[in-house]
Order: sequence, then structure tokens, then C-alpha cells
Amino acid sequence: MAESESQEGNDYNRGRMVENIKTDMEELLEEMEKLTVRAAWMAYSYTAIQSNADLSNAMQHSEDAFLMCKEQMEKKWQEVLLESRREREKKE
Repeated sequence: MAESESQEGNDYNRGRMVENIKTDMEELLEEMEKLTVRAAWMAYSYTAIQSNADLSNAMQHSEDAFLMCKEQMEKKWQEVLLESRREREKKE
């Protein structure tokens, strides 16, 4: 009887292990698909940039604008956090 229960436990553990492996493999495959698409877009962008100087300039301008915007958002976020802390301290 104990041997039967032990065998059932082993079968259950083996089944879980197989399911975990399947899940892990699906996640890895999905990640590889994302990376493949990203690499394809990078190659496409590189080709487009090399063949069109105006596009390169526009992309540089967009990147600069994005970085400036990101910097401003980070500053505002820090201000909001400080203000939130001050308000919380006032209430305490």
C-alpha cells in the first residue's frame, strides 16, 4: 500500500515537472519570438536609415525630444514624490 502511494506521488511529481518544463519552454519560445521580431525591425531600421539621410536626422531629433521629455517627467515625478511626502508628514 505504501509503495502504491509512493508511486502515485512520483507520478504526480513527474507530471508537474513535465508541465513546468512545457510552461518554461513556451515562455522561452515567446521571448525568442519577441527578440526575433525586434532584431528584424532593427535590421529594417538600419537599412532605412542608411538609405535616407533625412530619416536619420528625423530619428535623431525624435530621440533628443524623447530624452528631454523623459528628463522632465523624471523631475516632475520627483517633485510629486516630495510633495506627497510633505503632505503625509504634515498629517502625522
